Amino acid sequence: MKEKIQDMGSTMKAKIKEGTANVQGKAEEATARTHGEKAAAKEREKAREAEAKAELHGEKAEHREEAGLHHGVGHVPLTGPHHHRPVGMGATKPTYTTGTHPTTDKYL
Repeated sequence: MKEKIQDMGSTMKAKIKEGTANVQGKAEEATARTHGEKAAAKEREKAREAEAKAELHGEKAEHREEAGLHHGVGHVPLTGPHHHRPVGMGATKPTYTTGTHPTTDKYL
């Protein structure tokens, strides 16, 4: 839960940075006089947005690391699509000395 809240905060910061980059890029593009200056302004805008996204992914990775330090201590992880335990980790079947299963009177 804490990880999700931290991710939401990081996402909001990234959105604000992307929006700021967009506004700055549009302003630079509006003040540019030549085609080359406009293209350079657009590239700087893209670079700012990419930097904001990279920061977001870095912060999310830090959140995962922090959460990973607290999870997984003292229990066997449940894996697989139906949360089955790994082979050999679940309840063991009893073994019989004869090598066969004991007979029952179910079909007698």
